[in-house]
Amino acid sequence: MAGLANLNRVGLGLRRDMLSEFVEQVPPQAEFMEVAPENWMTLGGKYAEQFSFLTESQQFVCHGLSLSIGSPDPLDIEFVRAVKQFLDKHNILAYSEHLSYCSANGHLYDLMPIPFTKSAVKHVVQRIKQVQDIIERPLIMENVSYYAAPGQEMTELDFTLEVLEQADCQLLLDINNIYVNSVNHGYDAEHFLQAMPTQRIAYGHIAGHYQEAKDLIVDTHGADVIEPVWQLLEKAYSLHGVFPTLLERDFNIPETDELVLELEKIKVIQQKYQALQKVSAG
Repeated sequence: MAGLANLNRVGLGLRRDMLSEFVEQVPPQAEFMEVAPENWMTLGGKYAEQFSFLTESQQFVCHGLSLSIGSPDPLDIEFVRAVKQFLDKHNILAYSEHLSYCSANGHLYDLMPIPFTKSAVKHVVQRIKQVQDIIERPLIMENVSYYAAPGQEMTELDFTLEVLEQADCQLLLDINNIYVNSVNHGYDAEHFLQAMPTQRIAYGHIAGHYQEAKDLIVDTHGADVIEPVWQLLEKAYSLHGVFPTLLERDFNIPETDELVLELEKIKVIQQKYQALQKVSAG
């Protein structure tokens, strides 16, 4: 991918509350940042100035919330064009979205699971290609957490692989989502991870979650990353090589000094597997 060829290795999701601090000094451990374009496209005044200041000096990617790639509703062409303008204006390196939908005869205000069916694959693939034609760059799809699978005819794994292959698109590999789904739906997280196509991984996400019950995890991005998820990230690097990885934290956001500790942990793990890969190659 040309846009991500020079992307640094460790990223942080930028939240509006961080702006005033980061325009003074971005922590060096945050080597790139990610924003949801919907939260920033219409901002004016001080927020817009601060954001532009950061995008002029830092690497940015976008991770959208409302493209609704699996929706039965027609694709919102004007929204996609607005996203393209935003990406162009701020020199955003890449645009990713969820392999889900959030609208059907109106906005649903949640990310809903696309039925794992052959017809849904065909529907989603056509829409991915349509979006890519408009934004004139790849659309990166993220494997998502889900809590029910209505009308399921395929496994999550097979559905995901079919979409990636037929759309010929890139993957945002969310490590926490694999862990969450493996617990909630009783599958082998390492098997799912191993099946992911290495050549399609653009970058990754890691995050915390909420343990509702022994067999139910809610993907909140509101807590520290737990040890089994760190271990799964290590497994991802061992299988697929080291890829850029971003820490998501959407609420219960601690002081920057605390966030930095998790960024530093990502870096340490990356350096470990980069060294191992050099030894193997040598």
